[in-house]
Amino acid sequence: MNSSSIFRDGLLAGQVALVTGGGSGIGFGIAEQLAGLGAHVVLASRSVERVEAAAERIVAVGGKASGVSVDVRDADRVREVVTDIAGSHGRLDILVNNAAGNFYVPSEQMSANAWRSVIEIDLNGTFFCSQAVMPVMRQQGGGRIINISMTLHYRGWPMMAHATAAKAGIDALTRTLAVEWASSRIRVNAIAPGPIPTEGVRKAFAAPLGGVDASGLAEAMTEHAERTIPLGRWGTPADIGQMVVYLASPGGDWITGSILVVDGGEWLSRPTVASMP
Repeated sequence: MNSSSIFRDGLLAGQVALVTGGGSGIGFGIAEQLAGLGAHVVLASRSVERVEAAAERIVAVGGKASGVSVDVRDADRVREVVTDIAGSHGRLDILVNNAAGNFYVPSEQMSANAWRSVIEIDLNGTFFCSQAVMPVMRQQGGGRIINISMTLHYRGWPMMAHATAAKAGIDALTRTLAVEWASSRIRVNAIAPGPIPTEGVRKAFAAPLGGVDASGLAEAMTEHAERTIPLGRWGTPADIGQMVVYLASPGGDWITGSILVVDGGEWLSRPTVASMP
């Protein structure tokens, strides 16, 4: 199915993966990579229409996928979904905690609800999903939990106090669960993506530019990437998906508790919002 993959065909055949926030963006890119190598991918989101449509796209090109509605903030619903997946498929090998909330707001203006919303989706959701799959993975002899973090909390980032705090918590949670669950052969790692164009990223560029048309915005973003990202380009969902596959493959057997940065060297060059054109 995935002729462009660097991994061998069928690498993940017979495995079952749950990808939260899998209906679009990075989550869908991860799901495509996993399905392309033979895994059955369950896409989870609050919007069942979105994940069912995304699953249909994967099935249309020969992959195995399905969609399920879940709010990762609801621990009881998360456990119910995991129980259903394990009952239907007989196993659950890979969990990708990708669901996240994210928006710019000055810290002094941030409402309590805005703070709670991002912390509950990003950090609480990651814990609830991990906790729910742990017994299933332990019983089957092991599994892989891969959390999606970020790099912005390495240096601080204006107007993102909620997201940076949540992702820093995810990094700490990753290391703690890796040590605690290693005896059950559950590998727990995280990936910290660099800048990957999404609607939020485009809005962040458009604001300081004073509003530009689509072609002008694309040109400005390309120039910014060439100037501030050492490898000279924006990332893609496939870049993150391939790292997920590596961690989920036998190649990741001796990796646990790691936060792997996949960002083209961006965070080392320390660009800031103020450095945008």
